[in-house]
Amino acid sequence: MNKSNLLLTLCGWSLLTLNACKEASEGQTEETNTYQEVALDGKAEYLDSPFVTAGDRVYMVGHQDGSFPELGWHITGEMGGVWNHPIKLLDGFGLSLKTERDLIILDKADKFTNYPWGNSHDYGNVANTDLHITRTQFAPDGKQGMVVWYTLENKSTEDKSFGLNLHVYSDLMPTWLGERTDMKDGKDIVNMNKDGHLYFRDSEMEYHCIVSTNLAAIMRDSENANNFSTIESPYKGNGITALQSFNMQIPAGESKKFQVVISGSYESRAISYSENKDIRENWPEMLEAKKARLASLAQQSKLSIPDKKIEEAFEWLKYNSDWVIRDVPHIGRGITAGIPDYPWWFGVDSEYALKGYMTIGQTDIVESTIALLDSVSEAVNGNGKIIHEMSTNGAVFNPGNINETPQFASLIWEVFKWNGDKAFLERYFPTVEKGLSWLMEAQDKDGNLFPDGFGMMEIHGLDSEMIDVAAYTQRAFADAAAMAEVLGKPELEQQYRETAAKIAAKINAEFWSEEFNSFADFIGTDQQALHLIEDAIVRADTLDKPWAVEELKATRAKIKANPSATPRPFVLHHNWVVNTPMEMKIADPDKALKALDTGANYANPFGMFVTGIDRDESAGSDDGSFKGPEIFSYTGAVMTLPTAVQIVGENNYGRPDKALNYLQKMTRSFSYALPGSMYEVSPDYGMIVQAWNIYGYGVPIVQQFFGIQPMAHKKIVYIRPQMPSSWNNASLENVKVADNTISVYFEESEFGEKQIRVTQTADQWELRLELPLDNSIIYSFNEGVANETEGDTDRFSTRGKVLELKLNQK
Repeated sequence: MNKSNLLLTLCGWSLLTLNACKEASEGQTEETNTYQEVALDGKAEYLDSPFVTAGDRVYMVGHQDGSFPELGWHITGEMGGVWNHPIKLLDGFGLSLKTERDLIILDKADKFTNYPWGNSHDYGNVANTDLHITRTQFAPDGKQGMVVWYTLENKSTEDKSFGLNLHVYSDLMPTWLGERTDMKDGKDIVNMNKDGHLYFRDSEMEYHCIVSTNLAAIMRDSENANNFSTIESPYKGNGITALQSFNMQIPAGESKKFQVVISGSYESRAISYSENKDIRENWPEMLEAKKARLASLAQQSKLSIPDKKIEEAFEWLKYNSDWVIRDVPHIGRGITAGIPDYPWWFGVDSEYALKGYMTIGQTDIVESTIALLDSVSEAVNGNGKIIHEMSTNGAVFNPGNINETPQFASLIWEVFKWNGDKAFLERYFPTVEKGLSWLMEAQDKDGNLFPDGFGMMEIHGLDSEMIDVAAYTQRAFADAAAMAEVLGKPELEQQYRETAAKIAAKINAEFWSEEFNSFADFIGTDQQALHLIEDAIVRADTLDKPWAVEELKATRAKIKANPSATPRPFVLHHNWVVNTPMEMKIADPDKALKALDTGANYANPFGMFVTGIDRDESAGSDDGSFKGPEIFSYTGAVMTLPTAVQIVGENNYGRPDKALNYLQKMTRSFSYALPGSMYEVSPDYGMIVQAWNIYGYGVPIVQQFFGIQPMAHKKIVYIRPQMPSSWNNASLENVKVADNTISVYFEESEFGEKQIRVTQTADQWELRLELPLDNSIIYSFNEGVANETEGDTDRFSTRGKVLELKLNQK
């Protein structure tokens, strides 16, 4: 029996016996909205796909049609529903209507609308009722609960009286790896308190959930004097289903609302009750506060460009960045990787994402995430090594891949350039110093400056000397040298600079493949390469990629014909990480341009393939999509992060138009499936919200196209723009740099006159606008601006609030 039929059977009897009942409360508090709504409607073809109602404590995942199917793979079928980490509260909830003739299950909305603060489902005009019904929900900031409200509009000329059934599906259970911290999953039990609210608890643990409404329930179980009844849950697990019935009367042409408040705690029943009460009494104010806060996020790094799709995506990625924040008392507060299957903390995901967060002014969460990663890494590893993945109960799954440690060092330097806080640098430099020592002493067994071990590509056997580990290690030593200089450690600075220079030279000399015009995937032994080739051939053959099979077999034959007794570079998979030397700007320019052009062969209309040998016929074309396997896998995927790395690399070598082309490819995924969001795997697979997506927008747009490159500890902001040729009128306003705010405006008149205007809000800061030397241009600038030429750069600087420059051809 399917779920709908089960509910029909179990709900029908109770509402058929309705008699004189209390009418639904009319004392509803209307939600107010003082802001012009930002909203995006979903597509009909994606109603049967996930959405998230985001909150930093409680969040909810279901389908856009309003249903709550079992979804997710990390805990099979359990990643949806309502969560208050480290526990799940509900599998879901639902509503049914009982008229004189029908019992109607509201399980398929006709329309989904996403807001920065929440979402709504429109069930349209419900058949045979003359009722139009919508469901709206949001999770208040910092609260262990959420609010759902239904609006029922009587579209007829007659008064309507009907019954309602509220179905609540509990599933109080621990998060992933709960067993490592003695978390258990007992059978759920439900009772009702004196106010008529449902109280669910776990039979073995202190897990609690309260579900309240502002309607008066009808007696459902007269034998036990309960205003609800229970049935076995239609979901897997140890949950239970509770049903409450209500009577509703709506005059002709009018509408009524009622609310459902869901709260929970993994600590005590009292907390669940107090949170529920607070939300019930104050949710309209909480909603306004959340709207106001998110509206303020939109105003930071506010972009205006000719490409309105990118402009819109950039705004919504600011909201997405807020959606993935997770706050778990006694554990920490930080950004998580993605929803629904990665709602916990990762080292490398944060190390990419937080660079983007700094460019959009979301600085508080940057510092709390770093504090969390640093403290847990110290507790677990104690040697500077940074963890890879930790669940929300504090259990660490993977103590760290090799790349995470050098990337942490570079993250610290990048954040410091934006916040200028020397205490911040002093706090984390010991971790950086220990981490680099561990990297070279424990992981570089042959002493060739290339640490061994897994990087970003989690392919079995790819754990020798990886190109991304080498590139990020080089950058880490360069950044650590800069940190040592600020902290007055000249000997360490020199040591780090020399190491960085040596690694850069070795990467260009030893990882480069002239045959493939690409950096190698890895350096390893012939035996390692031959084993990986066999696996890769099976993969390519399974995916029906004959070109890849042919190439791999040719490489195998060359290795066997020309064996080497020592490790050497290999190009096998064409993994995206071969582009990290350009992302880190350490590739020689001639090699960089060749490699970037090679990379273009492994892109489709949505961006870069994770593994080049997986490319399909859409590579190089304007058509393509991705249909993931039923068992979750990244095989054959195009992902936002590899595309972001390609964008950054193109800009680093002076090709903003090519960078923009990749950004446009990536933006095709925006709102493709979930309105207002961008999937992890382009266009519609994997996580529906992914933290590191902001890296691919914030860094290229703010730091490269508009060229805002702060050195906050020196109170200097460099502006080194490289604007795409099609962005003839563009602005970026309210970019937060420590206690300063920067805005940059570009304009080009119809007569070809160009103007660059930069403003700042703080005193005693210096603006330095740097442009490539061009003797064919005449410059004019405002009073207080100094101009000097150094090498091939024209520099314009001021300590005033405005720097205005006009450019005309001679």
